[in-house]
Amino acid sequence: MDGDTLYSIGELARRTGLTVKTIRFYSDRGIVTPTDRSPAGYRRYDIDAVARLDMVRTLRELGLDLPTIRRVVDRELSLAEAAAVHAEALAVQIRVLRLRCAVLAAVAERGSTSEETEFMHRLAQLSADERRRLIGDFLDVVFGGLDAAPAFAGVIRSMTPELPDDPEAEQVQAWVELAEMSLDPAFRAAVRRLVEDQAAEQARSGATGPCRDIAAAVRDQAGPALTAGIDPASPQADPVVAAFTAYYARLLDRPDPDDVELRRRLVTRLESVNDPRRERYLQLLAVVNGWPAPESLAPVLDWSVQALRIRTRH
Repeated sequence: MDGDTLYSIGELARRTGLTVKTIRFYSDRGIVTPTDRSPAGYRRYDIDAVARLDMVRTLRELGLDLPTIRRVVDRELSLAEAAAVHAEALAVQIRVLRLRCAVLAAVAERGSTSEETEFMHRLAQLSADERRRLIGDFLDVVFGGLDAAPAFAGVIRSMTPELPDDPEAEQVQAWVELAEMSLDPAFRAAVRRLVEDQAAEQARSGATGPCRDIAAAVRDQAGPALTAGIDPASPQADPVVAAFTAYYARLLDRPDPDDVELRRRLVTRLESVNDPRRERYLQLLAVVNGWPAPESLAPVLDWSVQALRIRTRH
């Protein structure tokens, strides 16, 4: 019977598909010990050695180290416990590889210098707390000290990136670019001006909650006209311009929506909202947070600014 049969190391190699050298290696380290020795001193193994070697081969293929494997086959550590530990270790390795992949992809795309590459690598390796502090500082600069700040609580949340614990490479890459943007003094200043304008509109409107963003109001009015192919210089555009200009006049508590100065002010406001950096931030934010890609307001804002400029030349 197989239970009583003893195998030479060569026979064990044929049964398991492992090399004699590999079995001898495991035997020397006490992972698979011989049951007996022949009169000439050659090792002999029982049927249990076959099962142990099959287990060892499987665990090695899964990447477990030899000390852990020995504990498993000696029943000092359950297979489930070993698998859990190894799975966590692999998860850490995967996260590290994703970070490296994201940084290298960004370097390849941008043609970055060694200094830029090192900076991106540092941003990619920030802990969750460090990321929160970095973005918190950016949002403090943008929203801090404004009387209308409580009304912007939802806006602040909507501008906060939350990189998941196990991000995809594109999320890490988006996070690195977003973090770079949030550290840029020029971008901070531009977003601060946008928020200050909105805070002023909020204060003039007298609303207790956040008032409707002017860009959203313009989109709702001008979007259908753009879709319909209406030329911003044509008479068909007049009622559209009148509608969103009237909304802006009400927002600022101005009595005359046809005032040329009011329209010029609205042109400036829409041009600042139409900053490509703002749109890029929102695109990156959606990638990091796993949100749907945001709608681009650039076409409708371009149309609206052009329509307003035509009507404020005189």
